[in-house]
Formats: sequence, structure tokens, C-alpha cells
Amino acid sequence: MIATATGPLSNLKVIDMTRVIAGPLCGQILGDLGADVIKIERPGEGDDSRRVAPPWFREPTVDAAGESTYYHSVNRNKRSLSVDFASEQGQALIRKLVVDADILIENYRTGTLARYQLGYEELKVINPRLVYCSVTGFGQSGPYSGRSGYDFLVQGMGGLMAVTGYPDGEPGAGPLRIGVPVADTFAGMNAAIGILAALESRHATGLGQHIDISLFESAAASLLNTASAWLNAGVNLGRTGNDHPSAAPYGVFEASDGYIIIATFNDREFDRLAKVLGHPEWLEDPRFSQNCERVNNRAALKAAVAAVVKQKTRTEWVKILNDATVSAGAINEMSDLEHDEHAVMREMFVTIGSVHGDVRSVASPYRLSQTPPNYRRPPPCVGEHTDEILDEMGYSHTERDALRAAGVV
Repeated sequence: MIATATGPLSNLKVIDMTRVIAGPLCGQILGDLGADVIKIERPGEGDDSRRVAPPWFREPTVDAAGESTYYHSVNRNKRSLSVDFASEQGQALIRKLVVDADILIENYRTGTLARYQLGYEELKVINPRLVYCSVTGFGQSGPYSGRSGYDFLVQGMGGLMAVTGYPDGEPGAGPLRIGVPVADTFAGMNAAIGILAALESRHATGLGQHIDISLFESAAASLLNTASAWLNAGVNLGRTGNDHPSAAPYGVFEASDGYIIIATFNDREFDRLAKVLGHPEWLEDPRFSQNCERVNNRAALKAAVAAVVKQKTRTEWVKILNDATVSAGAINEMSDLEHDEHAVMREMFVTIGSVHGDVRSVASPYRLSQTPPNYRRPPPCVGEHTDEILDEMGYSHTERDALRAAGVV
């Protein structure tokens, strides 16, 4: 039995015409917050991310396609409707679905859906209240607007890889991608924020609007201090490995049995660190007494701190430092994070039963006291809810069978 949605968006209907990560993440955020999210997929094939594997959640067989764990990370709380919108009948079906929808999300290459009469200009005529969000690599205008954009590519072009990796002259120097698809993630979150803002505007005006979200701009907007340093001081922060460009000591240190992070962001924290490490004389040392000097003398300070840290275990140091109000923590593998006492208490991992077994995922980070998210549906199989949705739309059994016979659904 599917639980009743408890989130604040439980009165909203979303058409999710997205694939891979950024768009589906936006749809999952809205679904977690209660919206009825209908995922439009190509008959038979479905979302491209279903086959981005290994690892597999369900391995392919001679009789059935597999499903990747990648797909399962961003597609819970959705229903799947398989539609071939390249056909006129498929286009008509989606336009009928749009009539009473609140939101449509799409991440096709710029102009693709307009060719099928499914762009914003066409659909706002059917439903002026529709909030239509396009997520692309580079946006709806500009010289790159026709390009495809994947996370890795945009991490490089958007400036993230210029500040990720070890600096020249150190072992392993060179630009690195961040190990998770952060440009996709930022874009998906920005799409959800833009949609909620457009819904608030609709409360006042009664009208929807078109939202243009790009991975490129989302990556650049995440640069924060890096961008500000260049734009306002002409300073290129560059790659600093695990060190912070503007604070020290702030990085990875080796304990007797592994690594920890120590993060001191101001003089007050350094005061506490120096004392708990047994070196109060550092506070009088002109090389270390103020943050700007600590940054200038980073190497010497790092060596001094490292010499002390290697004398105890990770567990010992995490307790000692946090008890002294110094920010410190372990570097967790997924196996560590899953069993972290804080993660367990906060119920950061959820399990949803499916016909193919339990699907586990990271819980929504949105903790609302009155209208919390809930987890009603596992990521759907391709077209799993096609008949159910067509019934809701008023299609008869005969009409439904005809659409299936024609390959439309």
C-alpha cells in the first residue's frame, strides 16, 4: 500500500520529462516533498541512467533489461508513464496530461521539445498556470546553447576543476574532477528552487513561467570565494589540494591509524588547537599568531601539527579535538558513513520495498516539522504506472490497448 504524501507539495502534479541526474534529482526533490511526479520515459528503454552500470541493482538477463544503482539514486517517489512523444498520438497524450499539471521539467537539448509542439510557448497556451523548467548544459541562449553538457565537461568549463587537485610541483599535480556529479546536483537543486519561486509568483499572478537552468551557470555560481577572489581582487586561488586557500591549519592529517580532518577557520579556533595539542607557544610565534601569517607559513605549521597528530589514533583525536571545541572529524568510507552514530540517529538512510527487493537510499535533507517528506514509492520500472495514469486521464481500455498496439505507450 502506498503511503499518503505528507510533504508540503502534496497538492501538485509534476510531469518529469528528464533523464540521467540533474533533472531527475529535481523531480525526486519535488516528489519527496509530496508532489505527484509522473516520469515520462521512452517505451522499452526508459531513462538512460538505467544502464549506467556496473554496479547493478538488478542485473540484465536474456529476458529483461537491468537497472543500475545510478538510476536508483534520483528516481524514488515517481510513477513511470512510457510514451513515444515523437509520434503525434504521444504528443497529444502529453498535451492532455499538461492540462491540469502544475509543473513540467525537461532536460532535452535546447529546442528539442519545441519541435514536437511540447515547448513552453506551445504548452502555456494549453495551461497558462504551468511552471515549465528546462535544465540544459548551457542554457536556452548563447553560443553554447546547442551543445550537450555532461557533469564532467561542465566541472572543467565552469571553473571547478581549476581549484580541485594538487598544485603544480606536488606529486599528482593537475586538475581533478570532484568525485560526485556536483554540477548535476547543483543544477537539480537550483531547478527545484526556481520552481518553488515560480509557484510563489503564480500565487500572486495566476500565471506560470519558463525557468532556464544550466549546469554551466550552476557550476560557476558554486565557486563562491574562488570567483570573488578573482573578480574583486584579481587573485587566482588555484589548486590547493586538501588545504584551504585562505585558512590554516585546515586539511588532512595522518593519525597513527589513518587520516582525520582538522579545520580551524579563525584565530579563536587556532588558540584552542594550539593548547590542546600541547603547544601554546605557537600563539606567540609571529609565523602563526594570526590567520594571514599561518596561511603564509602553511608548510611549517602543517609539519608541526602533523608531528603531534601522528602520536594518537583517529578515534582519540576526534574526541580530544571536539571536546576542546576544535572542528575535526574522520574521513568516512560509505561503510563508515552508513553506521555513523549521528547518521543513524538522524535516520539518514531509508529503505523502500519494491517488487525486485528493497531499495536503499540517502534520505531527503529537508526536515520540516509540520509537513515532512516521506518515502512512498521506489524508483519505478519503465512504464510501470502507464495503465494507472491513463485510467486517471480518462482513457478507456479500448483506447489504451490501441495506443499500446501502435507503440505509443
